[in-house]
Amino acid sequence: MEDTNEIHSMPRIGDIAPDFEASTTFGNLKLSDYGKDSWVILFSHPADFTPVCTTEMSGFAEEKKWFDDHNTKLMGLSIDSIHSHVAWVNNVKKNTGVLFDFPIIADLDMKVSKMYGMLQPGESETSAVRAVFFIDPKQKIRLIMYYPLNVGRNMDEIKRSLEALQTSDEHGVALPLNWKKNDKVIVPPPKTVQEMTERENSDLEMVDFYLAKKSL
Repeated sequence: MEDTNEIHSMPRIGDIAPDFEASTTFGNLKLSDYGKDSWVILFSHPADFTPVCTTEMSGFAEEKKWFDDHNTKLMGLSIDSIHSHVAWVNNVKKNTGVLFDFPIIADLDMKVSKMYGMLQPGESETSAVRAVFFIDPKQKIRLIMYYPLNVGRNMDEIKRSLEALQTSDEHGVALPLNWKKNDKVIVPPPKTVQEMTERENSDLEMVDFYLAKKSL
């Protein structure tokens, strides 16, 4: 009998990303080696040769240079064989000219899918849902997105989220609703009366003493 706890378990934000070695369209890869000194976006799709997945994988492929420029590597996954992956990559390239120039994990034994909680039995017991894991250069999971089988992801939101995480890390700030690059950021609230007084006399954009914005 299948261990349902294994299927339902999933890493949480702030956890170290579970490491694994897997067969991919770029050969055998180990996550910790692949993501050394860079961000990794690990994302799953339900199946090869399916329409929504094709649009999503093509979207990642078309934005690969953007991700490269943001020190981020892509890694896809589905519960298909390596032969199916390669055939799909070839099919899409022949039909659209788009090459999936990043590794796609062949997760036939569902090892990685179970490790990352990508199998949601209420949705499907044999296909991974559309999960997205943002993993930083310290191998820590920073953001998780989940979508059902029949709804494609939003590439603009994936890119926005990555820029937000990287901006927050670099400048020690928080990002408000709908933040995008070049918008004002939120300065962490004061923790002492002295910091509060200093803030009131600063040139920050003050909504109130606890909510202050600035441009980077």
